[in-house]
Amino acid sequence: MNANIIGIKEVADYLNMKEQTVYRLVQRGKIPAIKFGGTWKVKRDHLESMFDQLLEEKMKELQIK
Repeated sequence: MNANIIGIKEVADYLNMKEQTVYRLVQRGKIPAIKFGGTWKVKRDHLESMFDQLLEEKMKELQIK
């Protein structure tokens, strides 16, 4: 499979989180993913973009205060 497409375990390893936490975030739509063949799949690029966007928003928030 494409190295850019990763499963819940790989996302958990990448973010240093528990798999159960990642699974809940995916189910709630907090992490962009699709269910493919019975398993959730995430594009690493989307994960990195999401992380960058959240970090940028946090940086702006900190500069305002």
